Amino acid sequence: MTRLVLASASSGRRKVLRQAGVDPLVVVSGVDEDAVVAELGPGAEPAEVVCALADAKAARVAGELGGAVAADCVVLGCDSMLHLDGELCGKPGSADAAMAQWRGMAGRSGRLHTGHCLLRLSGGAITGREVQSACTTVRFADPSDADLRAYVGGGEPLHVAGGFTLDGLGGWFVDGIDGDPSNVIGVSLPLLRSMLGRVGLSVAALWAANRAADIPET
Repeated sequence: MTRLVLASASSGRRKVLRQAGVDPLVVVSGVDEDAVVAELGPGAEPAEVVCALADAKAARVAGELGGAVAADCVVLGCDSMLHLDGELCGKPGSADAAMAQWRGMAGRSGRLHTGHCLLRLSGGAITGREVQSACTTVRFADPSDADLRAYVGGGEPLHVAGGFTLDGLGGWFVDGIDGDPSNVIGVSLPLLRSMLGRVGLSVAALWAANRAADIPET
């Protein structure tokens, strides 16, 4: 029974997986994201950056697992960033940064990149590794100053990639997307399905071992 381990503290990613019938074991990696990005250098492509971060998170968590979990599991690491005007935008971290970021992207489109790293563990050893990114274009609205201040003041955009959500309060200010919506929330289900297949697992097998159908979402 292969357990899915999510190497992320993201409530959005966990919600996507649970709504898709899989209740993951959450283990936060604690990776120094700034250090990983700095090591890549300023010329790194968006897909390279998010994949390196996802890889680092999955590897860190895989190295910490033991016992029955490490005997048969897959570890999923993910990282998302918004690419706009040639720059990658991560989590704003402060209200001022979130306001500035939104004023720069209001009424425009950006590309949301999410890196995925899937590590297959059998008998405590890594037996399979898949790393890939997905990209979705997001078309942003131009919210009024009052709406934007209320949104930022609520705190939601401070700690999410790009300073917005699709499945939360930020959904009011997204006019549309081109591509996979689950990728914007933090994990692309179509991409994850194909990655699972390449390490010898099916969605049905993941459902059977990580059933979430009877677990209420909170």
